[in-house]
Amino acid sequence: MENKQQKTIITVVGKDTVGIIAKVCTYLAENGINILDISQTIVSGYFNMMMIADFNGSKKAFGDCQEDLEKLGEEIGVDIKCQREEIFQKMHRI
Repeated sequence: MENKQQKTIITVVGKDTVGIIAKVCTYLAENGINILDISQTIVSGYFNMMMIADFNGSKKAFGDCQEDLEKLGEEIGVDIKCQREEIFQKMHRI
């Protein structure tokens, strides 16, 4: 039986500094979370990244990863939010 992807939207916003992508991606890789798509921009010194990730192989519970990513964001000076795809779609429906 095929495993269904547990897609999650991760957003990272804040003042641009060296290593933001590396630190976020390292956390995800170390916890078995696969990045499916990624987009990032820098506008007037502000960093904005949106990722779609598959949490199916995660070594931790979703809530624990959510908390870890928020703490990581605080450590590196950005705001990191993590939402399940179905919640994200319902919140942003027109």
